[in-house]
Formats: sequence, C-alpha cells, structure tokens
Amino acid sequence: MNAQKRLAIFERLSQAIPNPTTELEHQTTFELLIAVILSAQATDKGVNIATRKLFAVANTPQAIYNLGVKGLEAYINTIGLYHAKANNVIKCCEQLLTLHQGEVPNNREALQALAGVGRKTANVILNTAFGQPTIAVDTHLFRVGNRTKLATGKHVDEVEQRYLRTTPKHFLKDAHHLLILHGRYTCTARSPKCGECCIVDLCEFPDKQRTPIAPPT
Repeated sequence: MNAQKRLAIFERLSQAIPNPTTELEHQTTFELLIAVILSAQATDKGVNIATRKLFAVANTPQAIYNLGVKGLEAYINTIGLYHAKANNVIKCCEQLLTLHQGEVPNNREALQALAGVGRKTANVILNTAFGQPTIAVDTHLFRVGNRTKLATGKHVDEVEQRYLRTTPKHFLKDAHHLLILHGRYTCTARSPKCGECCIVDLCEFPDKQRTPIAPPT
C-alpha cells in the first residue's frame, strides 16, 4: 500500500470518527489504567458495568488496595479471569503506592514493570492518558491492519512496528482509536460491513463485499 492511499484512509476515518477515544469509562489516569488491565479478554461494555460500581467506592490506589483481593473480586467477578486480574490490580496498586507516590508513571519502562501491564496496556495509557504517539495493537488493529494491508504481519509486535513506520505522522496520536473503533463497528471479524465502509475503495482486502451503501430514507 502506498503512502497516498494510507493518508486517504486516515483522512476518511478521521472524518467518519470525529472524536476518536477509548470507550472505557474513566475520570482519571488511574481509573483508565485499572480499566485497561481488566479489559484483557473482556469487552469494554462488561468492564464499564463492573467499574461503575467499583470506582463509586474505590478509585485511588490506596482505596482499591484496602479492598484486598477478595474485596475487589466482589466488584469484578462478572469479568473473565477476574481472580488473576484482582491479584494483579492489588499488586499494581501496591507498586504505585510504594514506587510512584500513588501516581501512574508516564514512561513505558515504569508502566510495564507494574503487575498486569504488558506492552499493549502500556501503549494504551501512554497514548490515551499522556498523548504520546503510540499504537496499541489489539485484536481489532491486528485484523484491520492485515485485512486492509495498512500494516501486515504475523505477530503483534511486527504489526505495531509497521503501523508506527507507515502511519502519517499527524495521525499517529489518534490512529489507535480510529482503527479500534473502525474494527469494532465496521471492519468486524466475522462479517465486515464493507457496504457501510468509508474506505472500501481504498482497502486491499481481496474478499471485500462491494455492496453499495443504501441511500437515506
């Protein structure tokens, strides 16, 4: 895919999604960190249901740490892998309190040293909370990259590096959210909605359906 086509894709996506941001509900960087940790192999909708109740009673590292693992599990037991996630969140809160004065660090090395935080989670925090031009490759970005040919690769790290190298610089900050929302609602896994897609003529997916968009009624 050439640079001109890539630019056109991001221009159209930014027009179709004028306010690209996370769908995880949060008021602070710490709340976002906890929500992202909980979102692994879970839906944003399911995480939001749990965190609305959790954050109403505990939304600081000290408050969540005071709940303990069992206390936290009572709020997040509707989320997959909740026991392991509860352990990670409590340990993460302890690390924030002892190592970072209760503040979420704004650099990759410190973030990835926190319990439950891998490269993808760190990228989300760096991008969403701190405005850094990083791209977190989740299942949606991996699929969209390989399907459209925006960023191809067999492994997540390979796709991430290709996105970083080829995405037009002025779209790097918003690229993650533009692509995740496009993948979540249009370029879906099982039945991509090619007939509703704003980049269908630019996409290089060989099996796309060119059904025209229905006119408004």
